[in-house]
Amino acid sequence: MSGSCRFFAQGACRSGDKCRFSHELSAAMPPLGAPASWTPATAMAGMSVGAPDTRPPCSFFARGACRNGDGCLFSHAAAGPPSPQKAPAHPRIALPEGAPLFSIDVECVATAREHNARSTAQIALVDGAGRAVLDLYVQPEVAVKSYLTPLTGLTAELLAEKGTPLAEAMATLRAALPKNAVIVGQNVLKDMQWLGLVEGVDYGSLIDNAALFRSFNARYRSYSTWAQDHAATCLLGAGAANDGVAHNAVTDAQKAVQLLRHYLALQHDDAAVGLMHSALLAHPVAPSFAKLHPEFEGCCNGSRKTCTCGAPMLG
Repeated sequence: MSGSCRFFAQGACRSGDKCRFSHELSAAMPPLGAPASWTPATAMAGMSVGAPDTRPPCSFFARGACRNGDGCLFSHAAAGPPSPQKAPAHPRIALPEGAPLFSIDVECVATAREHNARSTAQIALVDGAGRAVLDLYVQPEVAVKSYLTPLTGLTAELLAEKGTPLAEAMATLRAALPKNAVIVGQNVLKDMQWLGLVEGVDYGSLIDNAALFRSFNARYRSYSTWAQDHAATCLLGAGAANDGVAHNAVTDAQKAVQLLRHYLALQHDDAAVGLMHSALLAHPVAPSFAKLHPEFEGCCNGSRKTCTCGAPMLG
């Protein structure tokens, strides 16, 4: 055996019994920076007589994730117990004075196998009172591979009967949408980009419910973001979500307005907001259509874990 192990003296040797240096403690071998009261006995007892623990701090314990417990070679005293992280302040929304509130929602059909091959087939415009202003159906300009009927409620017969060209539907939408409108929706920016609507030109501003209702999970120190149906089920009562029934652009837009109104009513009550997020975190999450059907009628639905088409994720 070679000379004494300086890492063992500091309580930090990772080689254990395989170390080629001596792990025999002696009074002549105090750890670096040890106090005058240091003895081998106090070292073996974890410095229990009041001398400070001079081992390097355990970075895993500082993050609340050390698996070694009392057997860890690094100091848990220096790091201190992990402190729970409080949720960041929740956003507060002030609607611009005089600006009308609307919601827009879009349903699409699949035009190819890839999960991002979609074409607009229904556009809904709902006002701030939840009234349907427009319910427009669009006849796709390219061949449809799947109408995704269990998800969208759309069929070839429905679009053949009520569908109009997309350009005509967009002209109708722009004519009905005030230029200063505040538009609310779930990941609503995607809908605006999909339709080619421009902030400051076609509408005033956006409110994204996905950002309002995301819940900070203190256990994982991260946010959980919810689908609109999950938020509706938890906060608007039984039957508010689709619960296995096909989506509809009008009812989805109405739910977006209802959810925003719910948030505005309690946003200044921190305790109520906290209870809301506790409910969202505690309620079981129903599997999405994409999780239940990674592919439907030969079309990939973009589930991140089961996607096989190789197309970029929609986000």
